[in-house]
Amino acid sequence: MSAAAKVLTVGPALGSIRQLFAKIKAIDAKNGKFDFALCVGDFFGGAVDGADETQALLDGLIEAPMECYIMQGKAPLPDAVVQRFAKTHGELTKNVFLLTKSGIITTANGLRIACLGGIFDSESYSSSAAAPGFASPFFASQTTERLLANTLSSSSTQQDYKSLAAIQSNANNSHLVDILITNVWPSSIPAFSSVPIALSPAEIASWCAPPLDDIVRRLQPRYHLTVGAGESPVFWEREPYIWTDGEDERVARFVALGAFGGPPPEGKKPRWFYAFSITPNTVVNAASTTRPANASKNPFIQPGHTQRKREVPHEDDSGGGNFIWGSVARPTKRVKTEDSGMPPDGYKCKICQGTGHFIDQCPDREAPPEGYLCRICNVTGHFVRDCPTRHAPGDTGGRKPKEGYVCRGCGSEKHFLDDCPQVSGRPRGGRQGGGGGRTRGPPKEITVDECWFCLSSPNLAKHLIVGIGTECYVTLPKGQIVPTQSAASHVDIPGGGHVLIVPISHFPTLNTIAADLAPPIVEEVEGYKNALRAMYAKYQMTPVFFEVARLRQKGGHAHVQAVPIPVALQDKAEEAFLEEGRMYGVDFEANPEDALKSCSNGMGSYFRVDLPTGGMLVHIMKDGVPFSLQFGRQVLANLLQAPDRVDWKDCVLSDEEDKADADAFKKAFAPFDPSV
Repeated sequence: MSAAAKVLTVGPALGSIRQLFAKIKAIDAKNGKFDFALCVGDFFGGAVDGADETQALLDGLIEAPMECYIMQGKAPLPDAVVQRFAKTHGELTKNVFLLTKSGIITTANGLRIACLGGIFDSESYSSSAAAPGFASPFFASQTTERLLANTLSSSSTQQDYKSLAAIQSNANNSHLVDILITNVWPSSIPAFSSVPIALSPAEIASWCAPPLDDIVRRLQPRYHLTVGAGESPVFWEREPYIWTDGEDERVARFVALGAFGGPPPEGKKPRWFYAFSITPNTVVNAASTTRPANASKNPFIQPGHTQRKREVPHEDDSGGGNFIWGSVARPTKRVKTEDSGMPPDGYKCKICQGTGHFIDQCPDREAPPEGYLCRICNVTGHFVRDCPTRHAPGDTGGRKPKEGYVCRGCGSEKHFLDDCPQVSGRPRGGRQGGGGGRTRGPPKEITVDECWFCLSSPNLAKHLIVGIGTECYVTLPKGQIVPTQSAASHVDIPGGGHVLIVPISHFPTLNTIAADLAPPIVEEVEGYKNALRAMYAKYQMTPVFFEVARLRQKGGHAHVQAVPIPVALQDKAEEAFLEEGRMYGVDFEANPEDALKSCSNGMGSYFRVDLPTGGMLVHIMKDGVPFSLQFGRQVLANLLQAPDRVDWKDCVLSDEEDKADADAFKKAFAPFDPSV
């Protein structure tokens, strides 16, 4: 286990940066050496003593005495700070690092520190608009979801994703963190505490964010550091409480700090700093931890709520597939098994009245006549009622839709919407309550730890990744449109060339990225597009890029697909999309740029195509009008005269062949890769 780290935490500087750093230096000289400082709440403010200390810090005129991690408090960040963050990805100046609203870092000591910046507003939190960036004081549900996604990696700093080996080493199957810093309180934190707070219940409630309770319950921080409640923040240190998981115990402490800067308060200035030592043991057995004598009940464990370790899918789990990565574990309908061997007490077979077997095991059960063919699986030997795949989706042998049916969830023709793996969680068909119609619930939100594209996800096919940038990575999909290996007589581009450009951070679509965070991501996406154009040209090929930007309750992860076609076909690509669009009711906008702007900030779903000739096509998806997620693939497969490549499941190769493709493409792409 790593040695203990000494941490100094300070309250809001409110623009008094020079004075705060002088105080930190003095505390460090007297009580140090500290490994780093955490600055909670608002770090920046207005002019102090006639000098703009924010600009002085950015210009390097104010030096931090040690590594300092700062966050967004209750105010929007200055434009100059946001611009510096966008350029440097967090390092504002030497030793001063700005954490994102949903940040996670792993320090050199091995400590995992999570940050949730901003303040809570119920309307802003539940808004369907894009997650707010630093220009807004609020955080949203997308922000907290991204935080949970980020905590599934050992570190979310982009520099840790520079290689596939780093991605694999950063994979983490637990949300647990050592330290959590926030600007607001979880609403449950005062419960079971006997330590008085010098504020009214109304003042405390106004500083609490109910959604933070679940975040704390899942992250189980050992130290939760935040700002004191009230207009003039007051210091409050709660009694410790215990997270228990089997024999393991984690002692948790909550500390709210007073402000360092700002107008002098009436009376004694609240305590604004807090120092402690902590040894990294986020996930390891902590049973040897001494339980404090003053520990209270855990305020986050409600009656009937029990803690248990998160279950992580294994590579050999069975389940359905998704249209990019192939096999991904998912819940399946429970079917009768013979594990127990015998039916329960009191059970009687309805055929022979026997008690030693189930009805489908009855020796007197009528057998189907010779030649009888089960309508579900097309196999003889059993009736439809006994079909072993009766309750399975059509893709795996179960009930199949009639010819012409298209699943509105993913565009497949092989299963019903109720069976769609991308729209799991819907109620099955049937009548509910006293109503006479079928009741459909909303699509189940894909949790971030189940995301097929997040680098920390156990479902990510890491062996297909072929390039890692600062903001994005490039990967081959499962089942390329381009035939390779055993499926091809020849290959124009080593490894095939069909790739995906994926932002590292979890965003539903490129248009939902906050304006202050988008520039470096969009710039890198365009950089990879240019690199692919140059690479494909070497092999007399040219790329068609398309993005299916469908908002599915924040469940997707933005990505752009790149498919190489021969240069001889580049002038035919546009007409191919237009003609296929006319056949399937996919209309393209006359002004694609304006159409994209209308979908900004999560205001709509769209399908975008970047043509080899330099033009762009945009289709705006409409509520209630189906759009096949496979439309882009279908157009290009037909253009390449390869209709058998429309369904990715028909194109899947073995892992060994996929790895060979990835190695071949990486070698060919290396001279063009902008991140190399």
